[in-house]
Amino acid sequence: MPQLNKKLTLYGLTMIAIGSCIGSGIFAAPSDVTQNVPHHLLILVVWSLGGMIALTGALTFSELGSMYPKAGGVYVYLREAFGELTAFLYGWVILLVINTGALAALAIILADFMTAFIPLNGVVFSLGSYVFTTKSLFAITVIIGLTLINITGVRTSQIFVNFFTGLKLIAILAIIAVGFIYHDPTSFKMDLSVNTLPNDSFRLLMLALVGVLWSFGGWHHTSYLSGEAINAKKNVPRAMVIGVVSVTIVYILINIAYMNLMSIESIAVSNKVASDAMATVFHNGGKLVAVAITISIFGTIAIYTMSAPRIYYAMAEDGVFFKGLSKIHPKFKTPVNAMMLQAGWAILLLLFWGSFSNLIKYVTFMDIIFMGLAGVALFKLRLEKPDLERPIKVWGYPFVPAFFVIISMLFVGYVFFDDSTREQAIAGVTVLACGLIVFYAFKWKKDKSMEG
Repeated sequence: MPQLNKKLTLYGLTMIAIGSCIGSGIFAAPSDVTQNVPHHLLILVVWSLGGMIALTGALTFSELGSMYPKAGGVYVYLREAFGELTAFLYGWVILLVINTGALAALAIILADFMTAFIPLNGVVFSLGSYVFTTKSLFAITVIIGLTLINITGVRTSQIFVNFFTGLKLIAILAIIAVGFIYHDPTSFKMDLSVNTLPNDSFRLLMLALVGVLWSFGGWHHTSYLSGEAINAKKNVPRAMVIGVVSVTIVYILINIAYMNLMSIESIAVSNKVASDAMATVFHNGGKLVAVAITISIFGTIAIYTMSAPRIYYAMAEDGVFFKGLSKIHPKFKTPVNAMMLQAGWAILLLLFWGSFSNLIKYVTFMDIIFMGLAGVALFKLRLEKPDLERPIKVWGYPFVPAFFVIISMLFVGYVFFDDSTREQAIAGVTVLACGLIVFYAFKWKKDKSMEG
């Protein structure tokens, strides 16, 4: 039977961690963040907090990854700590909410930015109040095309990801350089005083975290590919930590660059802050940034179409999902059926939700629930399996993983109870509840076959 190829290097894994994070978020989210926290100090605090959450998560996952260097990553950690049901529900929401929702959101924002170069405002067909546009067709084509490229093998995917992640980092560093070089202190001066902070700063920080955590989301995609990594016990954890530290530094610097070039009021109302910031310095700066954003998002979609199908593959191997999803392509050694299923569902979500804002609320809420639960898994495994080999142990235990878990759960609570995000949160919980029914259906079928 064909097996997954072990071809991913530390450099390739790190580029996946960085490239998974840096997609559309840092270009689209600063406006939403600034609307929630219209204060220079709070903006820097919320992006730093996002970095701290991601870093404590990466440090926590570094121990888990060294313990279980297998395809599926978080799915495997949850299975070992809490059993098949919890692991299945994670894989279920990754397929139906998190990864496919992220793919749909990324494809939508990519199509939005592509309108600067290609007219995508035509109508393909309309059905009642529903209108299918050329923009939707473009987004769907990107998802299908990149899925087909990734099916051709992990070596091809690694080259593709390294190239596009390298390009996006160069583009972002150029924006940072412009923001610092062309900053006029007499025009825009940052207010870093605590005396001018809003009274409900904590609540505002929690709401602003939706966009921030969306922007940081993805560093753990490296863990999904453990089954194809060289020296996975050490390289997967290292890649996650290096990736998160790199992204945090870049995000804080680029936000300072934005604030050096634009007023806080202008950032809050801009739906393309990077382009508008560059346009204050160069006549064609907006179009140059649109190119950078297009490259960035395209590369991130490439990673997402590659990584998460390894979870569905692992679930099928465990006998708790459709057996056909465990099929490995005989030539390319990739989970071809899992990758095609993911692409199909992402397209359905794209057509259903339609909006970038709706999709990121839907995705982030469910993602953080299970990320926090994976943090709890570390504590459980320390107690129940103390003798299990741990090539890497989380620094600062128990405080580092505890911080990650507590902040994650606080965020989930605020998102669920806030009026502006409750609809998407309830939709995610509903999908989760349906997963319970599906799990027990598969379990009944599995037990029946074993009895026979």
